[in-house]
Amino acid sequence: MNPNYRNLALWAIIAVLLIALFNLFQTPQTRGASTDVPYSQFLQDVDSGRVKSVTIAGDRISGNYTDSAAGFQTYSPGDQSLVSRLEGKNVTINARPETDGSNTLFGYLISWLPMILILGVWIFFMRQMQSGSGRAMGFGKSKAKLLTEAHGRVTFGDVAGVDEAKEDLEEIVEFLRDPQKFQRLGGKIPRGVLLVGPPGTGKTLLARSVAGEANVPFFTISGSDFVEMFVGVGASRVRDMFEQAKKNAPCIIFIDEIDAVGRHRGAGLGGGNDEREQTLNQLLVEMDGFEANESIILIAATNRPDVLDPALLRPGRFDRQVVVPNPDIVGREKILKVHVRNVPLAPNVDLKVIARGTPGFSGADLANLVNESALMAARRNKRLVTMAEFEDAKDKIMMGAERRSSAMTQAEKELTAYHEAGHAILALNVPSADPLHKATIIPRGRALGMVMQLPEGDRYSMSYKYMISRLAIMMGGRVAEEFKFGKENITSGASSDIEQATKLARAMVTRWGFSDKLGHVAYGDNQEEVFLGHSVARTQNVSEETAQIIDAEVRRLIDEAYTSAKTILTKQKKAWIALAEGLLEYETLSGEEIKQLIAGHKPSRDLGDDTPPSRGSAVPKAGGTARGKKKGSEPEGGMEPQPQG
Repeated sequence: MNPNYRNLALWAIIAVLLIALFNLFQTPQTRGASTDVPYSQFLQDVDSGRVKSVTIAGDRISGNYTDSAAGFQTYSPGDQSLVSRLEGKNVTINARPETDGSNTLFGYLISWLPMILILGVWIFFMRQMQSGSGRAMGFGKSKAKLLTEAHGRVTFGDVAGVDEAKEDLEEIVEFLRDPQKFQRLGGKIPRGVLLVGPPGTGKTLLARSVAGEANVPFFTISGSDFVEMFVGVGASRVRDMFEQAKKNAPCIIFIDEIDAVGRHRGAGLGGGNDEREQTLNQLLVEMDGFEANESIILIAATNRPDVLDPALLRPGRFDRQVVVPNPDIVGREKILKVHVRNVPLAPNVDLKVIARGTPGFSGADLANLVNESALMAARRNKRLVTMAEFEDAKDKIMMGAERRSSAMTQAEKELTAYHEAGHAILALNVPSADPLHKATIIPRGRALGMVMQLPEGDRYSMSYKYMISRLAIMMGGRVAEEFKFGKENITSGASSDIEQATKLARAMVTRWGFSDKLGHVAYGDNQEEVFLGHSVARTQNVSEETAQIIDAEVRRLIDEAYTSAKTILTKQKKAWIALAEGLLEYETLSGEEIKQLIAGHKPSRDLGDDTPPSRGSAVPKAGGTARGKKKGSEPEGGMEPQPQG
């Protein structure tokens, strides 16, 4: 219904209800200027000749006086001699049938008003729950949306950085374009394709590009859209979705986050009788039910393939899994080229440098990087986006936004400077470490300061020497505080360092076999959330004696790292103090500037840009995630924003 007509109908109903209520509560006294008089007084007025005319309606009598404009009304007790008495006094008599208003329009409306209100409320809630399906009982209708040309056509040209995944999907496009080519030779196209990869890698975009290349209808729905408050709705929606697909074949059905509905049956705390399981059962039946020549391709996306039901992954259903990983350096450059199509770039912008400095970034992260850079350039009133904006945007995404409003005392700044200088000196002197990218004592995100290391390229594994070096770097901040301010004045600023070092050391011992005492054995399963795994109880699969050995080995690795940090910082005391003083002066230093300070030179900064980057930042030579950590977590070496004494 048109919104204007809907509003008009609503106001009309409100007006009728108000008139009905007004009529309902209107008393005879409010309908005219009449006065209630006792029946005895009425008889006296008749006998005295004051009554001019009367109107008799049942047991109610109303009339007018001869000497007054005011009327009167009274009630008759059934006096049989009243009419003759009135005639004897020449009173004009009018008689009307008795009525209580129930046979009028308002009477009917008032009598039906409660039923109308109940019916209206019921219809309202039904329409709300069916979410505009257009029918009163539309709970079981599919919520799948049909994307058309109006939503924008996406092709493989809009997808970059996932060349292998595109190759796997090209034959599906060929099948949708010319199914007889495969069926003529007895071949059957995979009925289902499961896109697996981390969030933001472009799984949804890849599915849309398949539909765009094949030029077929594209139905999209989320896994959570199947489950509703009513039992059986999920299975009904699955049936309806496939009915719609059959009417539009050849077509593609895309189910995003299928782990919401396709989770392993019997997993979690819900038991076996779960609404999601009924929905999954219906989905399994439908995937087996439609024939291959109906040209319906089911594509689903998830970042948790390990929790999916095995029956969903067997051949004949999702019999092909396409991995969509984070892009490598070549893929990142291609993705950046796609996202900067409509962004005016300055001549100094080098997408290769940006791609090399963002290992671990997904396609969504790179899109966010370009957008943040454009926003920064607009805030700085620039006509072009320069390299400075890209570097500042990268620092904002990886390290958090600068908290310039955070008021730090001089003592806190000094402690933070020596703490971060300790991390940086260790990073420059351990046997194996990633190059320094930046050190800062400006509060960013949740940290009061941090040292950022970026690998020179994509890292797929870590060596024992590299991990031992990382442990020493993490201990550098606490050692620096102890050397400068004494053991009694160390602070809680190293809490994040200690936590990360403990996690790394425990993984070295229990997962990667880096302990001679425990050998090449994996101890303990991955402790995931209950609802994400297959079992409710978390079993302890190591003995108490082994657990004590694990704790002792973890303690040994961290103690050795602490001792190594002390040794290195003692030898490099002069460079450490020089770097700390430089951080107090400049607040933010790049990797090259740190090396210049340690060599005894003042940092040389490029002042040619009309808008300098944020306080002392400079364009680095290489980039990546913080010391090989997953992007988005807190960089190692950062100080927690806790009070420092």
